[in-house]
Amino acid sequence: MEIAGYLAAILIGLSLGLIGGGGSILTVPILVYFFRLDPVIATTYSLFVVGLTSSAGAISHYRKGNVNFKIAFIFGIPSLIAVFIMRKWVMPAMPHHLLIIGSFELTKPVLLMLVFAVLMQAASISMIRKSKEILVSGSQFSYTKLVIQSIVVGIITGFVGVGGGFLIIPSLVLFALLPMKKAVGTSLMVMTISSLLGVLGDVSSNVSIDYHFLMLFSAFAIAGIIAGSYLTKYIADTKLKPAFGLFVLFMGIFVLITTLTK
Repeated sequence: MEIAGYLAAILIGLSLGLIGGGGSILTVPILVYFFRLDPVIATTYSLFVVGLTSSAGAISHYRKGNVNFKIAFIFGIPSLIAVFIMRKWVMPAMPHHLLIIGSFELTKPVLLMLVFAVLMQAASISMIRKSKEILVSGSQFSYTKLVIQSIVVGIITGFVGVGGGFLIIPSLVLFALLPMKKAVGTSLMVMTISSLLGVLGDVSSNVSIDYHFLMLFSAFAIAGIIAGSYLTKYIADTKLKPAFGLFVLFMGIFVLITTLTK
């Protein structure tokens, strides 16, 4: 199972390298189902992996001139604050046992996996539906909407440990009026900083982390993102995105059913 898990880590990087998002949504399920990690600690590990993997993609896009640091700063600061608050105070304060309905007990790990399943459905739908060029000719730069969306992304990132690229990229295109390539590069930069800051919030709360395992897992994911960045020359994301979206959809259904039937 662990060998399959490391191979799946490559898939995370491939997705980030090829289409700029989607892959990070798989990190927690891979850690939970392939490596048998507790969902709560898996969110910490996911942030670490997503942060390191996104940094490799961000460096690649920076060299191509696809990172807008001004927008990354405007979008990133509120998101960073939200992520740190979630990991430092909100998550540790959340009780393990939340609710009992009949024979079903809603615990903190179960809630995390249920929210994750819902997010996977949302991410998969955004990838499956026929993508159209987002028209921004009649749009205006909106600081307010950009900051609000940034805080929402930060809360989600801090809660379930995902990078949130499937939320960040549309926000940067619609509210910051960035071209798609610059939105992808800027998104990876924001994901790098916010994810690693989330890990810092956990470390400061004395969460035990197996850095040897994380570095090995991240190495496979980084290999995937390097390969994905190279393959963008030969593979159209318009064909890859729906196929990967279907995979995420089935994974989300699997996570939902498995969580509810435990």
